[in-house]
Amino acid sequence: MTPSRRLLRSNQQEGKEDENQNPGAVSDGSALLAGGAVASTKGGANLPQSDSDIAKNVRHEVVMYPQYSIWDDLNFRVANGNVDLQGVVSQPFKKQDLERLVRRVPGVVSVTNDIKVLPLSSMDDRLRLQVANAIYRDPVLSGYSMMALPPIHIIVENGHVTLTGTVNTDMEKQIAGMRAASGLSFGPITNNLAVEHPAKKS
Repeated sequence: MTPSRRLLRSNQQEGKEDENQNPGAVSDGSALLAGGAVASTKGGANLPQSDSDIAKNVRHEVVMYPQYSIWDDLNFRVANGNVDLQGVVSQPFKKQDLERLVRRVPGVVSVTNDIKVLPLSSMDDRLRLQVANAIYRDPVLSGYSMMALPPIHIIVENGHVTLTGTVNTDMEKQIAGMRAASGLSFGPITNNLAVEHPAKKS
């Protein structure tokens, strides 16, 4: 499983875990290819769907949403067809759009939209660009910038920076945290990056 496939987390009823622009040119982080729902026929919406199927289709809708970017971090839970959207987005319209897309997914009974909209701030916008450039221009991490949806997400709220998403190794996580903090005049970085292949404990 590649890092870009693990950015969205869906916790189903059983509790199991099921995200463009080049940040160097940054305005909104990551532009995705446009796409539609997995099930396109109206009749399919009336057929019974398992929570696993619903989660798969919800994830598809989110990652195919063109405005979902490295400035956002969305996760969700599905239980008996009820979808609980959580996480943060950088613009108010994204919260509304994502709820609308999820409601169209076959089998969805209801949607609880608990997505938080981050404050609109020119200072935070500048900080997002600084951190993105510092991370994705590092030689160790630059390959990630070529992905359709780069896996390191940069969440900025009132000058506080949190890194989310997934990288391959412990070293990459450490470097991302160091690059985010280097030369920037704000508080400590919160590094919540998950590691795909953590080092084995001796």
